[in-house]
Amino acid sequence: MTGYFNEMYDGASVRPPYARLGDWVNAMPAELRQMKQAEAEALFRRIGITFAVYGEGGDPDRLIPFDMFPRVFTGAEWARLDRGVKQRARALNAFLVDVYGRGEIVRAGRIPARLVYQNDAYEKAVAGIVPPKGVYSHIVGIDLVRTGPDEFFVLEDNCRTPSGVSYMLENREIMMRMFPALFRENRIAPVENYPEILRRTLASVAPKKCNGEPTVVILTPGHFNSAYYEHSFLADLMGVELVEGQDLFVEGEFVWMRTTEGPRRVDVIYRRIDDAFIDPLCFRPDSMLGVPGLMDVYRSGGVSICSAPGAGVADDKAVYTYVPEMIRFYLGEEPILNNVPTWQCSKADDLKYVLEHLAELVVKEVHGSGGYGMLVGPKSTAAQVAAFRERLIADPGNYIAQPTLALSTTPTFVEEGIAPRHVDLRPYCLVGERVELVPGGLTRVALTEGSLVVNSSQGGGVKDTWVLAE
Repeated sequence: MTGYFNEMYDGASVRPPYARLGDWVNAMPAELRQMKQAEAEALFRRIGITFAVYGEGGDPDRLIPFDMFPRVFTGAEWARLDRGVKQRARALNAFLVDVYGRGEIVRAGRIPARLVYQNDAYEKAVAGIVPPKGVYSHIVGIDLVRTGPDEFFVLEDNCRTPSGVSYMLENREIMMRMFPALFRENRIAPVENYPEILRRTLASVAPKKCNGEPTVVILTPGHFNSAYYEHSFLADLMGVELVEGQDLFVEGEFVWMRTTEGPRRVDVIYRRIDDAFIDPLCFRPDSMLGVPGLMDVYRSGGVSICSAPGAGVADDKAVYTYVPEMIRFYLGEEPILNNVPTWQCSKADDLKYVLEHLAELVVKEVHGSGGYGMLVGPKSTAAQVAAFRERLIADPGNYIAQPTLALSTTPTFVEEGIAPRHVDLRPYCLVGERVELVPGGLTRVALTEGSLVVNSSQGGGVKDTWVLAE
């Protein structure tokens, strides 16, 4: 696999962050590696970490493959990512407050009005509302790719309900359990305080009508949801209740939770259900997952919803192209992390270029996620490219296109031994009274040789992500 930046090897020599891992690998014969891999899978299965994939006829509770070879960043590398991700999270939240308020960025001509106000994710029902602390998106998952020693790019922003943080925590737990000596020999920054920081972040955005210690709950669609394990896992670690819509009700100016000891007032709802389903009186009337009247309480300052309804307009893939402009407009700074060059197919010139170079590009739906609804040109057949061309011509505004980046590789355990595989990274930035980022994240790895698609739903795996303490 040539032409890609290998994060461990610089030619024949090992790059400094991975210096201590060479001996670890050499001291692990194939039989021991296979035994450890089986042990890891048994632990994941016993703990119950599963990932359901909609529309598959197979195992609804399949494991996401776990690769034992960690990905490593130096403290200096991480310091730059930390600054860049926090900068982006601040700008995205400033954008949300603005577009649901005066819309100064639109008035200034820095972003087209139609991209914002005609966007399916723009919720007119929250226009004019400024949530507590001016935060719309409280958990921002920024997907990053690396193409060289100092080259990092933002692939996309996830401002609604980014998933996967349970894997970040469990990958670390299992690695520490299986290879304690590795952690004694390397100074690795901890990630296990994430649930505590998340709880503190959620409590910090309690509504103005909250008196005393806020009651925080996690609202889940239920156990049929693909990320249900994560919802229950986080509730358990934070020491808060995991609730479904039927467990909550509105009375007077507040939201209440049904308990065996009678109703208990709820102040902060960390919701893991989509906007459309949170209140049947405001959004989809057929929703059985939400809480009737919730939005009235939210508008009146009786409850906080995290992330706030309407936050999705900030992670639309066409809006993404304007995030560097948001950073300049709201923060008066230059972006620390660059976007991937992007063509907006809604623009005639961009569409013309994309159609002429379709076999070379990655094309994505602006509202798509999980690796669905996309074309990876260089990995597609002529028939797939031709079929996608028809979809693109029929609805160009629904797509953006990007070059096929030379994603970096990290060593990965495969059947033949160790081989380079492409990776990306999702750090989780928490935004409340403070903006905080734990030193680590979810590294996703494309387990198929040559594949650039790392999504779990498309067969990708996960790795532990280390940040070396300086």
